Amino acid sequence: QVGWYNAVLQPAFHLPYPDDTLAFVVLSTPSMFDKALKPFVNKEQLKIIRDPVDQCVSHHLSCVKEKFPDQKIDVIFDYEILPSRKPKFLAQTAAHVAGAAYYYQRKDVKLDPWGKKKIYGVCIHPKYGGWFAIRGLLLFPDIQVPFLEQPAPVDCVSTEEKRIELLEQFNFHWQDGRYRDVIEVKERYSEEQKAYFATPPAERFRLLGLTR
Repeated sequence: QVGWYNAVLQPAFHLPYPDDTLAFVVLSTPSMFDKALKPFVNKEQLKIIRDPVDQCVSHHLSCVKEKFPDQKIDVIFDYEILPSRKPKFLAQTAAHVAGAAYYYQRKDVKLDPWGKKKIYGVCIHPKYGGWFAIRGLLLFPDIQVPFLEQPAPVDCVSTEEKRIELLEQFNFHWQDGRYRDVIEVKERYSEEQKAYFATPPAERFRLLGLTR
């Protein structure tokens, strides 16, 4: 429900829908790279003019909309921003309230060791750890689900020590990706996928055999 999301945020971030409106958080798993991105690039090479992943996600969510021709569906992508430069939705908060992944934040650590430092939170998935991404929201404005029960996200980083380690690694060593393996994971990015996301966006086209 949209109301689960709005209830934990300041009004400036609220989604403009009734509280019991149905919404889905869209995640990409490690296999997205081989199962969705590479086939999409091979097929749509000449049409790729911006970020290939963003275009791939947009394509697949358009396909979802086509499956429901009689339904109004609003899509918000993770990269979209408002004129105020604020994001259109807070992806990690949405994933947490939907029960999809646990959003670990500074407030989840009782003995905070960081003083005045700015510490950003990070979502961890119980199966994929940090090897996943939140790609968007699908909203069904005409479908109300007042009796939907809110699932709690799985608290898979349950000790104080592990939470401190996670937030330390994410905030101060995020480039090496160690925070992604804070728990035992079932699947992670392939070496090819790691190389792709470690490459500056402007140079990723070359890795996929695209020219700009």
